[in-house]
Amino acid sequence: MTSGSSASPSVPGPVRAVLFDSGGVLIRPIGGRWNPRADFEETVLRRRPTLTREEFAAAVEAGDRFMDASPSTPDRDDYHRVMLHHLGVEPTAPLLAELRREIPPAQILETYPDVVETLEELERRGVRRAVVSDAWPELPDLHDALGIGRFFEAYAISAVLGCDKPDPRMYHHASTALGLDPAQCLFLDDDPELVRAAIDLGYEGRAVCRTPVETDVPSVSGLSEVLALV
Repeated sequence: MTSGSSASPSVPGPVRAVLFDSGGVLIRPIGGRWNPRADFEETVLRRRPTLTREEFAAAVEAGDRFMDASPSTPDRDDYHRVMLHHLGVEPTAPLLAELRREIPPAQILETYPDVVETLEELERRGVRRAVVSDAWPELPDLHDALGIGRFFEAYAISAVLGCDKPDPRMYHHASTALGLDPAQCLFLDDDPELVRAAIDLGYEGRAVCRTPVETDVPSVSGLSEVLALV
């Protein structure tokens, strides 16, 4: 087992495209929590102001278990219903609509500092780009709002395809959309096991370990290191 980017042998063949996971690779939540959205507690407290921090924490854990047990990214309303039921709050249509209302993505999400310059350099070099992410369907719109959607030709999104990584359909959807073979694509993800699955399918792969982790999967510590591989 090796730590962090020390397990990073060179890519053996010509890479014509990079396939990016989104969360943990391109973008991160302001405040550190992906789901539920950062305004969940504030919105629910307007209906039930006596709820405690501990009750919300337990409800979020219930939501996490629901997400983990789902074969793909579940419907957002169903996810919210699980947590609301746990809190003893009726999941009315107006409340569900408020929990999924549109807010400026920049209020809750940000790109990592190395993202834009790396994508610009890949574009300059003619390296094609796609996203492979376990996410809800609006991910391309979020990327557009954060100024990075223009860099990607294709998206493989779990809630659209009905499967999560490491299902081969996720990876293949992106490479097929680009008209490339797996061996011509470098897959990046912050989960080393999902990178391992891509490598087993014939893709090149690197785990993006922004903080050191123990893994025998080839890895990089940031996106700028990817430029040496293409």
